[in-house]
Amino acid sequence: MKLIDSILTQAAGIATLRRDIHAHPELCFEEVRTADVVAQKLTEWGIPVHRGMGTTGVVGIVHGRDGGASGRAIGLRADMDALPMQEHNHFAHASQHAGKMHACGHDGHTAMLLAAAQHFAKHRNFDGTVYLIFQPAEEGGGGAREMIKDGLFEQFPVEAVFGMHNWPGLPVGSFAASAGPVMASSNDFRIEIRGKGAHAALPHNGIDPVPVACQMVMAFQTIITRNKKPLDAGVISVTMIHTGEANNVVPDHCVIQGTVRTFTYEVLDLIERRMREIAEHTCAAFGAGCEFHFHRNYPPTVNDAAQTAFARGVMADIVGADRVLDQEPTMGAEDFAYMLQARPGCYVFIANGDGVHRDMGHGDGPCMLHNPSYDFNDDLIPLGATYWVRLAEQWLGQPRTEGAA
Repeated sequence: MKLIDSILTQAAGIATLRRDIHAHPELCFEEVRTADVVAQKLTEWGIPVHRGMGTTGVVGIVHGRDGGASGRAIGLRADMDALPMQEHNHFAHASQHAGKMHACGHDGHTAMLLAAAQHFAKHRNFDGTVYLIFQPAEEGGGGAREMIKDGLFEQFPVEAVFGMHNWPGLPVGSFAASAGPVMASSNDFRIEIRGKGAHAALPHNGIDPVPVACQMVMAFQTIITRNKKPLDAGVISVTMIHTGEANNVVPDHCVIQGTVRTFTYEVLDLIERRMREIAEHTCAAFGAGCEFHFHRNYPPTVNDAAQTAFARGVMADIVGADRVLDQEPTMGAEDFAYMLQARPGCYVFIANGDGVHRDMGHGDGPCMLHNPSYDFNDDLIPLGATYWVRLAEQWLGQPRTEGAA
């Protein structure tokens, strides 16, 4: 494994910084302290910063040995926000804020990019500019979208943009990346069935929304098995059904909620249309009313083929080709998708191991993402930072593609 010596030397200090961020988690668009820490460190290292984009976003500006005169630029992105969940770990750096936790490793993502920034500050072995994008509100807030709305790529024009996420379960020292869709679109639905309340002993006097809901939920799965092509991926998950207040009363309404995940808009359009038809017609068949709401959140995360091949080549130089794996697409979602819609790039995964890195005092659960016993593996910091540095150096060292921004 070819790690950068200066990054290895500074890794312990960055790990301490990571644990400080872990102990002070902040939710989407509330990352004030985290942004302060990031901006303070970048400034301390002589890297100019721009603050406030996307509410709490921070962009560090690293010009190369040419002072950025070439006009070439690459964007490297890390997310900063935590999740609204209670941590079960009891080690020294566990969350100090009840109901808030870095359970997805964004503290580690921030630390890896800061480690790269610390190296860049003293070793600008490239021509052009590296923009270090510290993004807020990935966990449902669409922080990437908001930074773009605020003029991210107009103010900091990049030819390509790259992101990275830790991935528990893969052996430490490996990466994974694949071209095409790697994460799904995220969409929510809410359906209100309006029936007519009655005494449970006299159900014929009402319109019971409960059997309507049962028929509807089962019918939704026929969209996946009978309307969608078998080779096209799609998931409909009903996760909430709320109705009733007493066991001897037929309720007058029922609310169904859940999520839909797809890798393409064509499948998403089909699912939304068929869900609406099934909901409205099922309610009509039972004499009930229907309100159907479908909200599209994050688009699919789709990696550019050329940028993915380039990223895999950089990884292979660092860890060896046998440790650069294909990333199986996941139905999880990621708002880096918005950046990939605006610029070509690649979203890669760095292996977080199986959890044996956790100190005494961790919770009983597995070290999986969005788990109250999760903790980022600090051993990844030198590897992730080395990847960021070599990616930027090699990417800016290649000939500029025709028509690039």
